[in-house]
This record gives sequence, C-alpha cells and structure tokens, in this order.
Amino acid sequence: MSLLLALCASCSVEQYAINRLGDALAGGGTSFASDDDVELIRDAVPFSLKMIESLLAQSPRHEGLLLAATRGFTQYSYAFIQQDAERMEDVDLERSLAIRARARKLYLRARDYGLRGLALERPYFVAELRANPVRAAATAEVRDVPLLYWTASAWGAAIAISKDNPDLVADQPQVEALIDRALELDEGYGNGSIHSFLIAYEGSRRNAPTDPGARSRQHFERALAESDGGLAAPYVTLAESVSIQSQNRSEFVSLLERSLAIDVNARPEWRLENLILQERARWLLGRVDELFLE
Repeated sequence: MSLLLALCASCSVEQYAINRLGDALAGGGTSFASDDDVELIRDAVPFSLKMIESLLAQSPRHEGLLLAATRGFTQYSYAFIQQDAERMEDVDLERSLAIRARARKLYLRARDYGLRGLALERPYFVAELRANPVRAAATAEVRDVPLLYWTASAWGAAIAISKDNPDLVADQPQVEALIDRALELDEGYGNGSIHSFLIAYEGSRRNAPTDPGARSRQHFERALAESDGGLAAPYVTLAESVSIQSQNRSEFVSLLERSLAIDVNARPEWRLENLILQERARWLLGRVDELFLE
C-alpha cells in the first residue's frame, strides 16, 4: 500500500511539474517576440515546438499547450517555410513545391491542435463544425478567441497555398465561421490581428454581399486603429491582397514603404513580427515590375 501511495504521489508531482512547465510555455514567447535576430529565432523555434509536443504527449488536455502549438506551428510555417517556398519558386520550382507541401503539412498540424483545444469542453465540436460551421462556431465564448483565431489562421493559410486541392478548399466555410465568430466576440484581439486576417480573406469570401476590396479596406483601417499603426502586417497584407488585385502600383509601393518606416524598436514586443514583415515588404518591392503590368 505504501509503495502504491508513493507511486501515485510521484505521478501527481510529475503531472504538476508538466502542467507548470506547460503554463510557462503557453504564456511565454515574449523573449522570442522581442528578439532582433530573425535567424536565431528561426533556428530556435523547432526545439520549442517539439518541447511543446512532448509535454502534450504527457498532458494532452492542457489548453494552453494546445494554443501554443497552434500558434507556434502557424507562425513558424508562415515566417520561415512558406516564404522560403515563394522565394524559391523562380529559381527551382520543384524544390519550391516540396517546401510549399511542407508548409501545408505544418499548417494542418497547427489546425488540428487548435481543433483539439476547441473540443476540450465540446466533445462533438469538430463533427458539428463539419455539419453546420456557423452553429458550431456560435458555441465558442470570449475565452476561446485565441484558439478561434489561430485555428482559422492555420486552416486558412493551408487552403491559400492549396488551390489545387479541392478537398481542402472545400473547408473554407469552417474557416469563415471560426474567424467571423472571433471577430464577433473580440474584434480587438491581438492588436487587430483578426482584422489583418480578414484584409486578405475578404477577397475569397463566399456569397459576399458587397465589394470585397471595400471590405478589406475597412478591415485595414480597423487593424491600423487597433495597433496605432505600429504593426507592419496590415500594410503588407493590403498591398498583397488588394493593391495587386486592383493593379494599383502606386498604392502597393506606398503601403510597403509605410511598413518599412515603422520603428521596430518602438514596441519591443512586436519587434520580431515587424522585422519579418519588413523583410517580406522589401522582397515584394523587388518584384514590383513582375506584379504590375504597365
């Protein structure tokens, strides 16, 4: 009996330690976000992600870890994998396609962690989301907004780079339901991150009643207001999703130059994100003659 009690106590202590470490990892990221060495973070993130997955294997219902995995794999895939694929496309198409396929797998990995998190208190959430996306998303509460946002971001990104995959493209109503519910519950989440997502998304929204470009611009203005113009993402997203579509070269250049004018040290907690987006802005400016027909 004493041995059994000792083993139970040991398991309890181990689980407590795992949960405490999980809480720290789930609530962390500040040191990464404020770093000014993009390549250092690129090399460090995979270890952090595998640590999160190892802890999830021990504590599979830890909501904070599920959110951290969803957020982490989405950010890593966009910042370091998808952009590699895009830059490689003109040099080595076969290699670019292989990298793009890896990005898609990581996005879907992130999505699955997010769905697990959303289903913790709703065992039938995933099945209901497939059957009736809007009704399922309506069960989410304010506390679910981070998972709603990051799950939609991962899923939407996977669809965006998989236009040749009709099964995945068919999941668009689920993405739309998740991000619209997040907007309804907390439009200011992440300093306008939901609005930044919707800048790009409005152009592919199904059965939209009004002009998608106008809706994207409305989200752009809201994203700027929520971030006090201190994040590069709204500028870069509008330039890529609307200015190119409308072939507005002068607006495209102006938006990207505004993103580059942001002082990355003004808000240290946004430094890494702004550095990554400014790097993308420079790359896009270098392709302006390819993107616009005179």
